[in-house]
Amino acid sequence: MADIWWKAHPHDLHRLADRVSSVYVERSHLDRDENAVVVINKRETVRIPAAMVAVVLLGPGTRVTHGAINLLADSGTTVCWVGEQGVRMYAAGLGPSRGAGLLNRQAWLVSRTRERLGVARAMYRMRFPGEDVSTATMQQLRGREGARIRKRYQAEARRTGVPWNGRVYKAGDAYAAGDDLNRLLSAANAALYGICHAVITGLGASPGLGFVHTGLATSFVLDIADLYKAEYTIPLAFDLAKQGLTEERDARLALRDRIAEDRLLGRIVRDIKSLLSPDGVEMPETEINELWDERAGTVQGGVNYSTDAAFGIVNPGMGDEHLAVIGPEFDHPTTAQGRP
Repeated sequence: MADIWWKAHPHDLHRLADRVSSVYVERSHLDRDENAVVVINKRETVRIPAAMVAVVLLGPGTRVTHGAINLLADSGTTVCWVGEQGVRMYAAGLGPSRGAGLLNRQAWLVSRTRERLGVARAMYRMRFPGEDVSTATMQQLRGREGARIRKRYQAEARRTGVPWNGRVYKAGDAYAAGDDLNRLLSAANAALYGICHAVITGLGASPGLGFVHTGLATSFVLDIADLYKAEYTIPLAFDLAKQGLTEERDARLALRDRIAEDRLLGRIVRDIKSLLSPDGVEMPETEINELWDERAGTVQGGVNYSTDAAFGIVNPGMGDEHLAVIGPEFDHPTTAQGRP
């Protein structure tokens, strides 16, 4: 496994700015054909240049060969195993590049009180359009967010006629506590966490370095998901409860459809990038390995320091396009193939 990191020379890696952000694959077979990944299903065959994709999301009913994974890893492409339309995150492979520019930026921001507060304010600014939060403390922001969500629950109850008696949930089990509406909310939120987790991993950021939440391996996932709950999971849960659709699967599939319709994945990519690297803030230009130095801070890696030899530089960035290749329905789907 260690050899895989060195199979591709940095000069051979495509700029992430030139890549499609993500390709979602479902009910298909992935194989390798020279330097392309071939996606095959009963309806079509699609060739995808591996080096032009930042992240491949493998959904239900997907089979992948060792050769395809080998090529994707060698090309610096993330592979994530997810539920339908990314509503659950199961596992992930290598990051989308050899560099850690976005991760380093995230760690730098979260470890400095002023900068961390600035990112937290930016998150709340996304939730409070038109409001000035530039001087608000975290205590004030939490209070305003609590009031906003409470009003949203009440508004959705009036809109749908579904009674609202307060939020009840059980940590660690998304469908265990409260009435039908509360269980739908928990299930929909869990599905939203899945797609946010997949995007964060695909971008090369850390799911654990949160700005509002802290202490969990998914703190940043919770931060990002909170940006969309009032728009997606809360009204969705009330709509489903009104229709009598109260199963956990109902929430997952309904959220999956809305995510696909609104192209939410691309929006999450843009929002994360704007939070961690806003306009006017320069990201590190190198994406190859560096060595720590107590005097200079860092020096370039991949260099024999008894000579003047050095590797080149690959610029960071990522496009915002999201493609999907979804095969036809199975004739006889199994539980593993047919459920997210």
